[in-house]
Amino acid sequence: MLGGIGGSENDIQEYSKAMSLVMMILPWFLVPMLGKHAFKRYFPSGIFISFVVLLVNFIAKKRRWWRWYEAFSPKVTWVIPFTWGPFLVGSMWILKWTYGDFFRYMLLNVMVDGMFTYGLGYYLQKLHIFSLVKMKKIQLMYMFMVDALLLYAFTFLKEKILVK
Repeated sequence: MLGGIGGSENDIQEYSKAMSLVMMILPWFLVPMLGKHAFKRYFPSGIFISFVVLLVNFIAKKRRWWRWYEAFSPKVTWVIPFTWGPFLVGSMWILKWTYGDFFRYMLLNVMVDGMFTYGLGYYLQKLHIFSLVKMKKIQLMYMFMVDALLLYAFTFLKEKILVK
């Protein structure tokens, strides 16, 4: 527990570890609601885009586009629980709700990514989870749109290959 206002460094680190575990695990409780068929159909796409995001984050760290703060250790930042928790599970839900209607898919992605970039980003920075460094918010939105296109294209190609 944080000791009053501006808790000690150890309190903050322990809080950060606990919150990152919650962030990574909690979304997985929604997976059974996806249904077995949707999970089997969209899980490979979620894994694909999660690895793409980790690769982009590796590049972003080198180029200082943004910063994910330490979650467990200097080598394990908040990008790990975020990617393998809400991002992966959220990607599967977005595909379940919108795959087959590209316009709806892109619209939902713009809305979700916009909420992250222009709403949640402020709070993530204040909580020392994530902050932009050399990248502007609009550039981050463009990058999110490229990710959304890659996710849809991967899913489309996977379905075309598996159908044949």
